[in-house]
Amino acid sequence: MMSTMNISLPDSLKAFVDAQVDRRGFGTSSEYIRTLIRREQEQEALRALLLEGATSPIDPVANDEFLSGLREQVRSHRAR
Repeated sequence: MMSTMNISLPDSLKAFVDAQVDRRGFGTSSEYIRTLIRREQEQEALRALLLEGATSPIDPVANDEFLSGLREQVRSHRAR
């Protein structure tokens, strides 16, 4: 399901968005804005993971099984 959101931009920002759409091959300005929002969501999720890791207890075990688990987490995150 898609909802519509209207935003107002000064001419300079609209010109920037239009240039990005053309330069980066987006079909519409909506596609460009959705991409920016998705990137922000990903950055927010990464920040949360980093904070969680920074506050978690230090586990001295970093064996092959542990590293394989980390690799799998990265792969699954990229697949989203």
